[in-house]
Amino acid sequence: MTAEESSLLEILDTIVGSEEIRAQIYPIVERVRTELARNKKAQMTWEPIPLTIYGGALPSGIRSSWVFVLRAGATTGAERHPNSHQRMMSFEGAGDLQVRARHGTSPSIRRTGLADGGKVQWQSKFLVSDPDAPLERRWISIPRNVWHQVVVPEGPD
Repeated sequence: MTAEESSLLEILDTIVGSEEIRAQIYPIVERVRTELARNKKAQMTWEPIPLTIYGGALPSGIRSSWVFVLRAGATTGAERHPNSHQRMMSFEGAGDLQVRARHGTSPSIRRTGLADGGKVQWQSKFLVSDPDAPLERRWISIPRNVWHQVVVPEGPD
């Protein structure tokens, strides 16, 4: 990760770590958690966070913010975002956010996104929500077009 990206994550961490901001995010977390409890078949539920909650404090390149609650024991499946850089943190709980390194541009990558015919080698990054943990244990930065998935351990959602 570049120094610039690390600096951006520190700014985001300070913003999201603010008690005032957290107090506005908690009701969204509870709504999303309630929806997951209601929908027994869903692996995850989500809701956008209005950017106005941050009072103009977000860096200009940040255009959306979301809460996701993932079911314990769930694996979200591989996805990538060709048009956005994802920055994620563990607000509550823990999970293994796995990324796949980008390879060349062979036809199999263009078709499936995978360079090895579907045999995926994931790199794990276990995120925790402990505010005293180092920044790199609480946040991950996923550049555009990088395959990723979340694996949630058994236990709480």
